[in-house]
Amino acid sequence: MIQKLAEKIKKSHAPICVGLDPMLSYIPEHILKKAYGEFGETLEGAAEAVWQYNKAIIDATYDLIPAVKPQVAMYEQFGIEGLKVFQRTIEYCHEKDLVVIGDVKRGDIGSTSAAYAAGHLGKVQVGSQAYSAFDEDFITVNPYLGTDGVKPFIDVCKEEKKGIFILVKTSNPSSGEFQDRLIDGRPLYEWVGEMVAKWGEAHMGDSYSYIGAVVGATYPETGKILRKIMPKSFILVPGYGAQGATGADLAHFFQEDGLGAIVNSSRGIIAAYKQEKYQQFGSKNFADASRQAVVDMKTDIEGALSHVG
Repeated sequence: MIQKLAEKIKKSHAPICVGLDPMLSYIPEHILKKAYGEFGETLEGAAEAVWQYNKAIIDATYDLIPAVKPQVAMYEQFGIEGLKVFQRTIEYCHEKDLVVIGDVKRGDIGSTSAAYAAGHLGKVQVGSQAYSAFDEDFITVNPYLGTDGVKPFIDVCKEEKKGIFILVKTSNPSSGEFQDRLIDGRPLYEWVGEMVAKWGEAHMGDSYSYIGAVVGATYPETGKILRKIMPKSFILVPGYGAQGATGADLAHFFQEDGLGAIVNSSRGIIAAYKQEKYQQFGSKNFADASRQAVVDMKTDIEGALSHVG
């Protein structure tokens, strides 16, 4: 799957991941009104609105991008109905040949991680039958419990030829409260980066490992250091757009071949119609605004990568 991701990035010239992180406040009124009219102001009605919103954005952008990243919490808040839409969204993205990165941030003791890995990346055995539940191509993993919390994910990745992105340096403002703490004179994120590189050696694709890292675009100098520590790991880069990072912050995350990283933008794309820059599209044409936001992001990143190497 890591080869597929790299090839789709090369073909599209767009190392872009659209974060499908829907909030009801993002969804245009006409979609909400229709969903509520059919299902009422219920969890089912909210989930239907999320599905219609997601589908329109996917339809408008799938030919421009290699990957999407649905954040499971945005679906879990609507209970079982939301999780059904999470699964439906993954299936629809696969129909469009998109790589799906499930942003689930799992990580627990070994047996629990094994269950998470089976549910999101692998198969669960039910009697004589094996089923793929959510069936993402990659998921995000929290390494805080150490190797025995990560290894079950790696084992399933080897079986299924899928991958994980391990949290190394996240994009949020308070990430440094733990991640920047010095251990033997070096920040914790460097130690985690070294472990990612070590774990990745055991599960290599052609050029890159199936074991990647999450490093926020809001910390470009940190990205420069971690790129050297993890030369064979793909980096998932959140923090672009609404969180403040721009194309100029991204160059250090990539290798000289222009690969090695994929940049996520969530509300900067899916709620683009709410921005002054795209207000001419209006709420009725919200998906067209999202498409234009992808085009603009691609141009911005291309400008940044022209300086790589």
